[in-house]
Amino acid sequence: QVQLVESGGGLVQAGGSLRLSCAASGRTSNMYDMGWFRQAPGKEREFVAAISWSGGNTYYGDSVKGRFTISRDNPKNTVYLQMNSLKPEDTAVYYCAGARRMIRGSRLTYDYDYWGQGTQVTVSS
Repeated sequence: QVQLVESGGGLVQAGGSLRLSCAASGRTSNMYDMGWFRQAPGKEREFVAAISWSGGNTYYGDSVKGRFTISRDNPKNTVYLQMNSLKPEDTAVYYCAGARRMIRGSRLTYDYDYWGQGTQVTVSS
């Protein structure tokens, strides 16, 4: 099994930045592609970004492209989401997700096998 734990969420003013981290533990050799999703109250879970195992391929949702950057440090079993130019509409619970196979930046939640508990990001106007 694999456990994912997010950290780095918080309250920030519009235009500010936050960096989320997702630490993986357990059978991390089973992990390949990883991603970030978010869910605002009353809305469906939304794809934010994904990254291939090597880190060579990254994928972004349209609403965050150019503002967010996903990266990973495999020796540390950690994935990051750098969020810049934050907007109030970025307010949500952010979830880290991992897949047991290469899924080429899939935006579908059912393609991911492991999920963290989420970290709250609140952007004030």
